[in-house]
Amino acid sequence: MFQGVNFRAFVDIWRIGELRNKLLFTIAMLTIYRIGFFIPLPAVDQQALTDWAAKQAEGAMGNLLTFVNMFTGGSLGQSTIFGLGIMPYISASIIFQLLATVVPTLQQLQKEGPAGRQKIQEYTRYATVGLCIVQSIFWLFNLQNMKLVHVQYLGHPLFWTCGVFGLTAGTVFLMWLGEQIDKFGIGNGASLIITGGIISSMDDAVGSIATNFSASGIEPGSYGPMTVIILALSFVFVVAGAIVITQGQRRIPIQQAKHTRGRRVYGGQKSYLPLRVNHGGVMPIIFASSLLIFPSLLFGYLANAFDWGIWRFLDKSLNPNAGGYLYVLLYIGLIYFFAYFWTTVQFQPKEMATNLRDHGSFIPGLRPGPRTADYLETVMERITYVGAGFLAVIAIIPTVVSLVLKIDWGVTQFLGGTGLLITVSVMLDFVNRIESSLMMRNYPGFLGGTRIRGARS
Repeated sequence: MFQGVNFRAFVDIWRIGELRNKLLFTIAMLTIYRIGFFIPLPAVDQQALTDWAAKQAEGAMGNLLTFVNMFTGGSLGQSTIFGLGIMPYISASIIFQLLATVVPTLQQLQKEGPAGRQKIQEYTRYATVGLCIVQSIFWLFNLQNMKLVHVQYLGHPLFWTCGVFGLTAGTVFLMWLGEQIDKFGIGNGASLIITGGIISSMDDAVGSIATNFSASGIEPGSYGPMTVIILALSFVFVVAGAIVITQGQRRIPIQQAKHTRGRRVYGGQKSYLPLRVNHGGVMPIIFASSLLIFPSLLFGYLANAFDWGIWRFLDKSLNPNAGGYLYVLLYIGLIYFFAYFWTTVQFQPKEMATNLRDHGSFIPGLRPGPRTADYLETVMERITYVGAGFLAVIAIIPTVVSLVLKIDWGVTQFLGGTGLLITVSVMLDFVNRIESSLMMRNYPGFLGGTRIRGARS
């Protein structure tokens, strides 16, 4: 039962030496991460890059840059050593998670326990370096092609060497920072780094609203009081929805079989098997957003190169800034597709049913084995449908608010949708870990001794 927030818990955090050191270490690592964004790449004309970014703020390219910068923590007018962010490492981790479900060698490594997972982690690091090299080459080629490099360094081997090594080393350093947070800090290091980048970009969105605020709201491009109120309410709705979808779960009752040893009867306890409503987390939104960027770029280029009606129609329909209904429909469809895809890859009902049977547990009314696996798969399909629908609503809120209230898409993108969903999810996990550390040492938690209920309860 909710008893109100226990503010004494904030004091208790600093009274526990181990927890205080972990928290300070995490803050220090995130501070170092932010400092790296003020170190520019050599030979890049930062002023020219800023001017180019201002021209690309609208359209498909602007959406692409906004989406990328949201995860890297940079800005449109910067090119720093941390320009690639930690996303190459995240991408490599996702790739190996997917491969581990279909490649027998990786499956065998996973079954070997910590030693096998350490080997997969080593492969992930190598893949991260490879992705960094490829992405840095594309980015440097883009800078050079648009004449955003100082003239004396155009095509110079020194520019390419420093650029590729600088961007790759920056991402590898961020990967190392994340692993240090995992080992000596508190929370998931990679997730906290991504969240730090998103939060650092949100102040620009809030600053844009404050700058363009007008009490009358009649000036072109200004935000009136009603617009700000609606935007604040949508922010609260998305935060509440993100908490619900992150913590929501379907609890399947589990009964342990009774067995007798001598005169004593063991087992027979009842428990629950929690199935997350949003099993895929924020990954369906990330995949859907990433995939829809490229059609927008393609048809935008074709519409400019060939002034044909079909290309202009597709360009407008797939552009979220232009109210593209086709974009919204495809976005929702892809979110559902990737939600089921991710659940299919990560959720293994047959393996779960086998584990329940091996541990002497069963779902009341169902035979252990295939019947239990079919039941778990059916339940997961149903709750995934609800979870994907909730994700779709949260994901399209920025587009709807942008079109209805005539607010810049970059502002609504940071105050709702993917960025906010990631931030809320990571912060909930962060608070849960602190709560667990407090209660493990017999200190009351943030809710006066009541655990924060959710996927970890």
